[in-house]
Amino acid sequence: MRQASLPVTVAICLAFALAVCSQPSPAQTLTTLHSFSGGNDGATPSSLTRGGTTFYGTTQSGGHYGPEECPDGCGTAFQLKQVGSGWLLTPIFTFLGRDGNTGFHPLDRFVFGPDGALYGTTSDMAIRSGGDGRVLRLRPQPTAPSTAFVTWTETTLYQFMNSGPSTPQGDLLFDPAGNIFGTAICGGQGGCSGSIYELTPTQNGWTEHLVYPFGGGGDGMHPTGGLARDSAGNLYAVCNGGGIGFGTVLKLSPVGSGWGIQILHTFTGGNDGGSPLGGLLLDQAGNLYGTTTTRGAGNGGTVFELTPTGGDFYSFSTLYSFTGPQGGGPTDKLVMDVAGNLYGSTFGDGSFQHGNLFELSPSNGSWTYISLYDFTGGNDGSGPSAVTFGQDGNMYGTTSADGMSGGGTVWQLVR
Repeated sequence: MRQASLPVTVAICLAFALAVCSQPSPAQTLTTLHSFSGGNDGATPSSLTRGGTTFYGTTQSGGHYGPEECPDGCGTAFQLKQVGSGWLLTPIFTFLGRDGNTGFHPLDRFVFGPDGALYGTTSDMAIRSGGDGRVLRLRPQPTAPSTAFVTWTETTLYQFMNSGPSTPQGDLLFDPAGNIFGTAICGGQGGCSGSIYELTPTQNGWTEHLVYPFGGGGDGMHPTGGLARDSAGNLYAVCNGGGIGFGTVLKLSPVGSGWGIQILHTFTGGNDGGSPLGGLLLDQAGNLYGTTTTRGAGNGGTVFELTPTGGDFYSFSTLYSFTGPQGGGPTDKLVMDVAGNLYGSTFGDGSFQHGNLFELSPSNGSWTYISLYDFTGGNDGSGPSAVTFGQDGNMYGTTSADGMSGGGTVWQLVR
């Protein structure tokens, strides 16, 4: 396996420049569409996946309560549909853990595969379970009416073992051939340093291939947030740790029957930020956008861009530094609209330090920051996840905690 450090040109925005690029928040209307109770609907939801006018998500807890591995509930999968003038959230699957051999504690949303089914992972994180995790497929029962709210069926495609990748985290990624790629925060050369894996479909199921095992050193450790893929088949990832202790950004390129790795950026914990958690956004020009949860000029995390400058060179720029508490920065990936504006959320920034929604707009070589909504920690929830745009152009998402029942919320932001 070829490994090479990649020279990077670093261009960090000054704190003064960031301040003058900030704008006051325009008037926004946020509506709580559902408050999770921790019962059959679950609690601590993930980000949303949109399918037409319907949204899908998972919860880490609630649902079925197993006395050993799921004292807080094994988690659920749900769908959210608009019914008349209101919204109806319905569980479509309840994870049962050992009681039903289904896995438990999904940490991330499920995504649509090429066959129209939902694919995702469970972390299986528990004291006595080993925390190996699974890759699953969910699809509606074939005989059910298309308009009915019914329980979906679950198929375990692959179950991880302690000897390889374990505790998968982040969105799954399909390539054009139908292979599945993902990130796992454990496994690798350093024990629990993490790994990137591929699952290939065969006549007898799915075969796991180890794309890259992390060693916990300069290459990084604990890859999170899933992967981005370009048209040439290169993969891009962030690591929450390793490097010099603040994480890395990586590019993995297919080379023969293996993969070569390039370190695009090593976070210093300075103005560039540190400890990224959300995955990367790749635009049509090959630019990469991401976030860090902490550090930066404002000490509360950053939004950054990596721009290809020719050959194996990338230029790193900090687009914005948050001023909230350390660790309160963005924890999920960004989205981009057709005009090139970036949208995201912070976990603990905003006026009330319960998280906020923001927009970054490019203008004459700089970026203008607007806070769209500050969560209060009340009925609107706290700790928002990624932004998802609906078919109606409005923004949708979840919060991981608080809300009317304490288990988080689903929200809609009308602009």
